Amino acid sequence: MGAAMELRHLRTFRVVARTLNFTRAAAELHYAQSSVTEQIQALEAELGSKLFERGRRLRLTGAGERLVGYADQVLELVEEARAAVDEERGEPEGDLTIGALETLCAQRIPALFGEYRTKWPRVRLTLREGGRGELYQAVRQSEMDVCFTFGDPPADPALVSASLGTEPLVVLVPPGHPLAGEDELRPGDLDGVGFLATPKGCGFREMLDRIDGPVVEAEVGSLAALARCVAAGLGCGLVPALVEPEGAIAVALAGATTDVTMTWRRRDEHKPGVAALLATAYALSSTESSSSGSSKVKAGAIDS
Repeated sequence: MGAAMELRHLRTFRVVARTLNFTRAAAELHYAQSSVTEQIQALEAELGSKLFERGRRLRLTGAGERLVGYADQVLELVEEARAAVDEERGEPEGDLTIGALETLCAQRIPALFGEYRTKWPRVRLTLREGGRGELYQAVRQSEMDVCFTFGDPPADPALVSASLGTEPLVVLVPPGHPLAGEDELRPGDLDGVGFLATPKGCGFREMLDRIDGPVVEAEVGSLAALARCVAAGLGCGLVPALVEPEGAIAVALAGATTDVTMTWRRRDEHKPGVAALLATAYALSSTESSSSGSSKVKAGAIDS
């Protein structure tokens, strides 16, 4: 088996080890599930060890758990080698994987993709959607180059984050709700009001939990679904103003904003493709800020 095949198999192994699900791993890697299975079987044959226990739930064997750390080290060295070559050449090209939360994928990233592709057409861009923790983990493990989220940056010395500005938060209320006629709400107005919330661990759930008064009556898996449930009269919701109301009524919440945060690996910030993406995102956010007057880009990166 050639070195290129080994690297491909290691990348596939690492995604399967993280997701513990062949179907999800295949979707992330854009492979057929049969291809993922074949690659894992080939790696097991090459190593002469079983890496996964295949029962009702997929589990790593002892050998598989030991291989995870080595796979990370090997693939990190490969990325560093590529970064060194890219830096010497200076011209961005190759593959660049970007991740973002659902709302940012729909509202912010398309403009960034368009601007970047115009300037650097030799770079092949891939966009992946995910939750905040999932995105940070993918960047940390070199499965993703840069991710875009809302809220506080991750506390990880291997990662660097920067704010691209702020986004207002609004309260979505059902038509006919007592708060629907208000021009602006204050946190005290939410005392005892029934809310739908994203699951614990989500940035918007953390923001809602910081407000005294709202009563969480149900959890919804995505902001788009939350907006539709609010429109159906199932409760209120705290969301960024970028979210489409889907028939609900958006009411401003006084003083409530969240940062739009960009995160990347510290060791990759001089890699031409990544550096070009960071510069493009900064420039685009600065332009949006100047035209709207609602958002201000913070100068410099914030070490997470």
